Amino acid sequence: MSKAIISVSNLSKRYRISLREKSPETLIGKISSIFRYPINNLKKLTQLNQFAQEDDSVFWALKDISFEVQEGEVLGIIGRNGAGKSTLLKILSQITEPTSGKIEIQGRVASLLEVGTGFHPELSGRENIYMNGTILGMTRREIDSKLYEIIDFSGVEKFIDTPVKFYSSGMKVRLGFSVAAHLDPEILIIDEVLAVGDYEFQKKCLGKMKDVAGQGRTVLFVSHNLEAIKSLCSSAILFENGILKDSGAPLEVIKTYLKDSSISNYQFFWDGENRPGNEWIRVNSILASTPDFHFKGFFDRKDEIEVSVEFELLRNKIPTNLSLVLLSDTGEIILNAYSQIPVPILNAGNYSGTCKIPGNFLNDEVYKITMMFVKDTSEVMFSLEEALRFEILDTDKRETVWLGKQSGYVRPLLDFVLHG
Repeated sequence: MSKAIISVSNLSKRYRISLREKSPETLIGKISSIFRYPINNLKKLTQLNQFAQEDDSVFWALKDISFEVQEGEVLGIIGRNGAGKSTLLKILSQITEPTSGKIEIQGRVASLLEVGTGFHPELSGRENIYMNGTILGMTRREIDSKLYEIIDFSGVEKFIDTPVKFYSSGMKVRLGFSVAAHLDPEILIIDEVLAVGDYEFQKKCLGKMKDVAGQGRTVLFVSHNLEAIKSLCSSAILFENGILKDSGAPLEVIKTYLKDSSISNYQFFWDGENRPGNEWIRVNSILASTPDFHFKGFFDRKDEIEVSVEFELLRNKIPTNLSLVLLSDTGEIILNAYSQIPVPILNAGNYSGTCKIPGNFLNDEVYKITMMFVKDTSEVMFSLEEALRFEILDTDKRETVWLGKQSGYVRPLLDFVLHG
């Protein structure tokens, strides 16, 4: 009988947000904030002895979470952005302290949560491998035995003695995953960082995760790719607004997630620091519409769909390409369309791109769209994962004599003639 290698009991994480900025969770921090903004916060003076009280400034990232992970289990963690998934992984990785609750972990933990996490920027890739191994409690001899396997898998061997601060985001992810997966931790924790990097390396990572699971080690995997969750994981949990909403077999948890999700998320607009992105890109908007911007809650199969994105490039002389990835509702990739070749070299500034999906091309299904911003033709600078979700309905089935459900995702209206 397998044993619980991770046990989480009544776990909660609270943040306080003041009128001007997020307040510290300490009494000293509270006093400092009050004197920094005396006019806005003077009324808070009377509340110093009631610091734990509930009010509008309290935000619960996690609230009363309890679950167990068995030895050798591959646990998929799903939920919308802001549901609490990343907060949970940071607590399990001992990056963030919980507000209340209890966690018991049996074994060494290796985590890959954010690009560059766990790396010292001034050290070379090789030196960071040894540093991470030492933190995990490995001897130098143990690290030596894994060194060349780690370097080879990462694909950064030409730069392994270069300081990590000069690595691109994709290189940091490749080395970070390789280190985490090869240093034999009992528990491997992976967040959605694999969205940065190239497709071939993502496939290598998923294959390596299968190998790790096959060796009886425990894996916690956060992803919006429901197809990967379904194929890799032995169990899954669903988060919603900081609460553990469902747990069980991956397919059943995915069904709950899709059932409760709004079918159509067809437009998003951001501004200022709220814009998604990184040091390369900031996204201003993304939307799917018909050419006349008419949207009735779904698209008709015969509608032409225009997917438009506006973004700001933050660096000069960058060969920039856009890639639209069309996925099924469970995350299966249907097609990938690039903007243009040769790739234009762009300077810092605001740009827009539009991709047209012709009418009478897709079947009546629910689809998702990921927009990737690609440097040249190989390195993903930023990926706006599953940003859009919409449904296509077939309101006129007279195009064929078959009135039942058509199979497949792509269903073009072809010139097909039967001759006698």
